[in-house]
Amino acid sequence: KMINVVPNPYYAYSEYERTRLETKVKITNLPEVCTVKIYTVNGKLVKTFKKDSPITSVEWDLNNQKGIPVAGGVYLIHVDVPGIGERILKFFGGMRQVDLQGI
Repeated sequence: KMINVVPNPYYAYSEYERTRLETKVKITNLPEVCTVKIYTVNGKLVKTFKKDSPITSVEWDLNNQKGIPVAGGVYLIHVDVPGIGERILKFFGGMRQVDLQGI
């Protein structure tokens, strides 16, 4: 029940981002072994993370599996922990246009 996505909602910025071109959210409090799948609300798979490390979070760069930025909106995050169970989170992201000025 402690698994979460932060920041949520994402309003075009998070404290995890280091540059104006970066977009990033974290899925936190994950167990050592799990699978995280991100879906659109109509069920299309956006991205999959297979986690097998002691680090308790994964970072999502708000891109799909092919590296294309996702659209703003609601996403479902499904976390499957073998032998324990699963958790489904709702995530809302408001995306920003890429700022290329000064680069």
